[in-house]
Amino acid sequence: MDNGKQVQNDNYAADIASIREARVRIAPYIHVTPVLTSKSLDSIASKRLYFKCECFQKGGAFKIRGASNAIFSLSDDQASKGVLTHSSGNHAAAVALAAKLRGIPAYVVIPKNAPKCKVENVRRYGGQIFWSESTIQSRESIAEKVQQDTGAILVHPFNNRFTISGQGTISLELLEQVPEIDTIVVPISGGGLISGVALAAKAINPSIQILAAEPRGADDAAQSKAAGQIVTLSETKTVADGLRACLGDLTWPVVRDLVDEIIVVDDAEIIKAMRMCYEILKVAVEPSGAIGLAAVLSDQFRESSASKNSNKIGIILSGGNVDLSLLWESFAK
Repeated sequence: MDNGKQVQNDNYAADIASIREARVRIAPYIHVTPVLTSKSLDSIASKRLYFKCECFQKGGAFKIRGASNAIFSLSDDQASKGVLTHSSGNHAAAVALAAKLRGIPAYVVIPKNAPKCKVENVRRYGGQIFWSESTIQSRESIAEKVQQDTGAILVHPFNNRFTISGQGTISLELLEQVPEIDTIVVPISGGGLISGVALAAKAINPSIQILAAEPRGADDAAQSKAAGQIVTLSETKTVADGLRACLGDLTWPVVRDLVDEIIVVDDAEIIKAMRMCYEILKVAVEPSGAIGLAAVLSDQFRESSASKNSNKIGIILSGGNVDLSLLWESFAK
């Protein structure tokens, strides 16, 4: 099915051609993840739901797609001094894993409040960890110093054309697995995932709806859409630790132009959806991964024009790296 009309904008960081190239490049290093369905969840949502399970991906999240595309795009000379990134966890682990597969060092800046399970993933894959404060400014400052010291190539978690192209391969798979999908719901943070998904999906099917799901405590994307320009937040507060970044200059144009609506949900809604994934879908997802289901079940979505135009909805379960101690606390609330 991936022979549709290409999105016509030369200013985007990626396109259907770069996403198809990424698919070939990363094929040896990733899983083609399954799509699950649940009649019980269909009944609750009053929609047909198709869950793209990136929680089953290598490294436990979709991030290996973008990381492996970026790292295996490097020449041998570029890769010789290793790669560097900053991340709250999933991209950090993906870079460490992709670097291990390529046989090069990985230097990873991680905020001190990152979930322990994600930090352990980085260690497991051989990444060298540097700690930062939780703010993006601290992460970027320490990453810049590490880069100066090591000469490593920065693999940005979202504001990178190879990262965006790698994430877009999800759409190629999903729309082959379930061609009749009319809407895709995607978690949004820095925008790398939704940019890739939107660019590929809209090129294949221009009428498809792309909806973003965002936590209320980190709703910079929704504010940016409303303002018509990038809005950054001085602080964020959400259980969805993977959704605390702000949009970049490469992802914002795609979000501005191709994301049809942003659904904002509370942490309580995210935790409820997460519990449903465990109890009904029988899948372990982290809060950031469950937010798409939370969005579809929200009042904002039910009352929106997007809902009226949605019958068969693809939901990207973006990751399954769960800190169990925090999980019990969340479910106890």
